[in-house]
Amino acid sequence: MLPYRWKDDSARQFAAEKGAVLAGGRRAGSEYTLSPASLRSIPPGTLLVLPSPNGSTLALNASGIPVFTACLRNAPAVAKQATAHGLRIAVIPAGEQWRESALRPCLEDLVGAGSVLAELPGTPSPEAEAAIATFARFRHGLREALFRCGSGKELVDRGFALDLELAAEYAVSRVTPVLTGERFIDGSADAASGALSMDPG
Repeated sequence: MLPYRWKDDSARQFAAEKGAVLAGGRRAGSEYTLSPASLRSIPPGTLLVLPSPNGSTLALNASGIPVFTACLRNAPAVAKQATAHGLRIAVIPAGEQWRESALRPCLEDLVGAGSVLAELPGTPSPEAEAAIATFARFRHGLREALFRCGSGKELVDRGFALDLELAAEYAVSRVTPVLTGERFIDGSADAASGALSMDPG
């Protein structure tokens, strides 16, 4: 996967230069989009450009620092891999944006961050403790929490309830996407041995 900072015409040009497929917006009519459900059938080895002013920008700004991307689906696996790179680990929720580009705090990012932090050794900061506590509060009701929160309701109203179903699945993937150069690859030991194919988690 190739992270890209902007959702504009330059993303299409970037994808063409890289010989990659561009993920369109959820309603773009593209075969592959920003909807996770659309990626369930993507062939292994497909090079996908994912335009995101939030997560992609954060990843690409972390020059020289190992960067992993995680969600509820792969949180334990990513936490385990990250600890192999050092004892001080920053977990940064990518967040959302309102239409006017202001930061939009969201429950799912706080819960997702907490799911990774809960698996890390050491003494967490107070902020990390708050995220861990939030994850613990909803650990056994993740699906219900995601469907009831503001952005979850918005996705359901737009017809993307399956995205929430997929997002609420906890620890179902061992894929550990790590930024290598300009692209994310699976950094798990299983991938190195050829045991895993591409997973949308």
